[in-house]
Amino acid sequence: MTAILGLNAYHGDSSACLVVDGKLVAAVEEERFRREKHWAGFPELSIKWCLEYAGLSITDVEHIAVSRNPRSQLMKKLWFAAKSRRSISSLFDRAANAKKIMSVTSRLEEAFPDSPSKISPKLHNIEHHRAHSASAFLVSPYEDAAVVSIDAFGDFRSSMTSTGTGTQMDVHSTVDFPHSLGLAYTAFTQYLGFNNYGDEYKVMGLAAYGKPKYLDELRQVIIVESNGKFRLNLDYFLHTSSNGVAMAWQDAQPVIGQIYSDKLSNLLGPVRNSDDPLEDKHRDIASSLQAMLEEAYFALLNRAAEVTGKKKLALAGGVGYNSVANGKIFAKTPFDDVYIQAAAGDAGTAIGAAFAVQNQELGNPRDFVMEDAYWGPSYSEDIVERALSSAELRYKRYDDFDLFEFVAGKISEGSVIGWFQDRMEWGPRALGNRSILADPRRADIRELLNIKIKKRESFRPFAPSILEESVGDFFDETFPDPFMLKVYPVREDKRSLIPAVVHVDGTGRLQTVSKTQNPRYWQLINAFKTRTDIPILLNTSFNENEPIVCNPDEAINAYLRTNMDMLVLGNYVVERNGN
Repeated sequence: MTAILGLNAYHGDSSACLVVDGKLVAAVEEERFRREKHWAGFPELSIKWCLEYAGLSITDVEHIAVSRNPRSQLMKKLWFAAKSRRSISSLFDRAANAKKIMSVTSRLEEAFPDSPSKISPKLHNIEHHRAHSASAFLVSPYEDAAVVSIDAFGDFRSSMTSTGTGTQMDVHSTVDFPHSLGLAYTAFTQYLGFNNYGDEYKVMGLAAYGKPKYLDELRQVIIVESNGKFRLNLDYFLHTSSNGVAMAWQDAQPVIGQIYSDKLSNLLGPVRNSDDPLEDKHRDIASSLQAMLEEAYFALLNRAAEVTGKKKLALAGGVGYNSVANGKIFAKTPFDDVYIQAAAGDAGTAIGAAFAVQNQELGNPRDFVMEDAYWGPSYSEDIVERALSSAELRYKRYDDFDLFEFVAGKISEGSVIGWFQDRMEWGPRALGNRSILADPRRADIRELLNIKIKKRESFRPFAPSILEESVGDFFDETFPDPFMLKVYPVREDKRSLIPAVVHVDGTGRLQTVSKTQNPRYWQLINAFKTRTDIPILLNTSFNENEPIVCNPDEAINAYLRTNMDMLVLGNYVVERNGN
């Protein structure tokens, strides 16, 4: 047996995964246990859960793969620090972070004090973008493909383009510090008043409400070059200044200081504070930013298609979460097949690092394809019953067929359902195992969910989960997406039928549901279709301004403090009017 522990450590979205004999066994983000979004630090609880789930101890682990390599591009880093005259405190912070990454084994000994002398795995530091690239290609169904990784920064790099063949990835080009499309998007996200780590998706949703009136101005900030690469006009940013941009990555939600310079407000006007009302100008800037990102994104992808000669694309990195751009890849590039795994961002680098060791450093053949996202914890009926009894809730257990029929009927009558099933999803999307579900035909349900349950901005859309075989009936594009990472136009003749999941621009960020990948969720949607002729449910994550719920107690607490009508934990049903 060969056991590889993959880690994204001391970085946003810290995570762990376990690969045993070439197959993924478990994967989870630390935030789900710590209950702080995007938690950064050492993923101790994730490691312990992965090992417990597999029935292994830390001494069974032969290899640890970490998705950072502080030695990567070391001379470039030293040259930049000297040139920019980085402050002592800034250099100390970077050095301290690098030291932690290189001493993971010592941290494991602290986490497992009963057998520190027996912990002797080989440590592998995998460069950040190689881990991203591996997380896409090495778990994809492709024998060969173009491989593109694009994010803010990792190991002094923001993008990498490779040709993937078999187990190898040959790098063609990179975009290095200080130029970054992901960082630029984050800077504008801050400028628009969304200051929390990971808020970029809010700007993507807001963009649909505006017009790209400021695209010419943004072309002064982000420059697309003739070779498909991009660069930043650094006058508009602070990350190359002597103090850099303050970042906190230790045992909490990450915090990133102001990235944009005053020159940006000179170009576009006053910065929006987070509590200021959203105006048309803000919507237009968001729209312009999305258009600018797509301009650079597709230039990079088209160049990747040209240099690799491939029609298939494996894509990763935080920018790979831009589902609006992803939905246009087929129209804007020569690619006819795209694979983006469920955790395309930094959490997913744990998987990339592990498979880079398995398939490249150890030379083993590929023997795994990630076809679904259900790699997290599950809970037995005994645990569910104890949680319900502890909360003093009245409940009823249904057999499968009766459960799907009953819940589908309640949804069709207007109920909002907390739906908790089987193994938790890997990645940021709720994909039918930790979801809040509602009727997509109700135009009023968006306001109800946003204000009374999710307690979030009213402009943010909700996703349609659709039976895979029905996609072409409701969307202009039929390419499946089980991980909810693409936005497609909804067919014009169907928009009035499902107003709750159609965004203001006529699109939907869909999840295609396969009977083989998630049979329980498929059966529920199919039961709803039988009643309504609509093969779609509104799906949003089971949470309320917190990480997605992980265990039954968290699901019960979220249900009790919101206005959901019903909670379904496995086959157990709790109704609001029954308590």
